[in-house]
Amino acid sequence: MNKGLYTRGYLPHWDFKNAVQAVTFRLEDAVPRHIVKGWKQDLEEIEDNEIREKELRRLVAKYEDEGHGSCILRDYDCATIVQDVLLKNHEITYKLLDWCVMPNHVHVMFQTLNETPMHQVLNGWKGASSREINELLGRSGKLWQRESYDRMVRDEDHYYACRKYIRKNPVKARLCEKPEDWNVSSASGALPLGGV
Repeated sequence: MNKGLYTRGYLPHWDFKNAVQAVTFRLEDAVPRHIVKGWKQDLEEIEDNEIREKELRRLVAKYEDEGHGSCILRDYDCATIVQDVLLKNHEITYKLLDWCVMPNHVHVMFQTLNETPMHQVLNGWKGASSREINELLGRSGKLWQRESYDRMVRDEDHYYACRKYIRKNPVKARLCEKPEDWNVSSASGALPLGGV
């Protein structure tokens, strides 16, 4: 069952039937909590909550694109595990619209189907990929941060802005020259995708 508007920690989540969602989930060590806490303290002087949150998101995105943490998804086998997990239930419980597996985080835009709750989809992706990657690397323990950043796509302009951001993230992070050069993304042509 979809949860509607809810929170599990400090981020609000919007989980509505058949909603199009733009989601980012990160490796456990991609953006340490103490760094985010410091940014929040630095940004307290900004009175407008929307501007403050936008600046925090910009700082987080810049930090993760700089390649901090273990970046185990830089290993093509690990990144392919994540991509394969994303593709597994495409058009069964969700419809993938765009995705990109970065060295320390993953961007996905998708639409839930058949009243499948967003949190169920995310938990499935994180759980399956965590088990496979830990087995591949001979490690154990937590792979992903508990919280994910998600945003319900509001309209057509927002849809295209999210799509552009996801596809251009490897270029912005200087990992490739063109979006289609990044092999673990929808831009590479791994799956022919249409709009909503």
